[in-house]
Amino acid sequence: MIGKGKSISHTRASMKYGWNQEKDAEVVFSQNLVGDSPNEVTMEFRLTQELNYNCNKNTLSFVLSPTIEDGKDLQKKELSKICQEFMKEMQLKDRQAIAFVHQDKAHKHIHLYVNRIDFNGKAYNDSFIGKRSQQAAEKVAEKMQLTTVKQVQWEKENNLSSIRSEIKRRHDLTMKQFKPHTFQDYIKAMETNGVKVIPSINKANKLQGFRFEFDKYNLKGSEIHRSMTGGNIGKSLSSGKSMSSFIQENTVLKLAGNTVGLSPGMLKAMAKHVIKKIISKGMDAGMGL
Repeated sequence: MIGKGKSISHTRASMKYGWNQEKDAEVVFSQNLVGDSPNEVTMEFRLTQELNYNCNKNTLSFVLSPTIEDGKDLQKKELSKICQEFMKEMQLKDRQAIAFVHQDKAHKHIHLYVNRIDFNGKAYNDSFIGKRSQQAAEKVAEKMQLTTVKQVQWEKENNLSSIRSEIKRRHDLTMKQFKPHTFQDYIKAMETNGVKVIPSINKANKLQGFRFEFDKYNLKGSEIHRSMTGGNIGKSLSSGKSMSSFIQENTVLKLAGNTVGLSPGMLKAMAKHVIKKIISKGMDAGMGL
């Protein structure tokens, strides 16, 4: 579960948003309030807030978002408990508060509004409220056996590692199976192996690298493996080619009907690689190898 929090001054507008019937809004939690409309609740908040004229951002706004899977099973009783436990963790339990659930989309989430001013006129300390909101949400999720942010991150990182490995495997297979000699050949061959290659074009209309789309993931080549940056792919494509023919074949590409040039960085990296190969072959020939 994710928790976000901040102090706001636009109480009435936020209440109206929280109570938005177009989002299938439903009140799931309320304390120290009797009003049953955004205007009435706002007026009750303001009566208490008048005890402290020095505080401008006098309402606390929180968003509590369980995972999509957790949200499917959470009914009003459980959603109310989430709010109660969160208020305890944030040490806000004796203040005016109201919460709405928005369930117009698959990702069910709670909007919780709490009066920053207590009944003694004291303002709640909102230092680092964003970070503290997330920490409180983590504790509530653990207590209620819901999925925590740490669990989601762990699952994502492990799954991402598998995705990276699979894209790299298909890249290696493409290079071995199809032996492409141009970027256009490479893009087509990778698509045959189930990976969409998306050229990264800079403002100067130059190709500077690639992104790879696979199984709903979209990653830069450098995020997958260092061998999959634009320059390093170019080095692999140049194998067995003379410098002049390789540069000639790869200086420009036709992508989606447009002609795109290679960035100076990519050209430089590939040219260096080809020159090194030529020098190496010359030295080997001179030594009789």
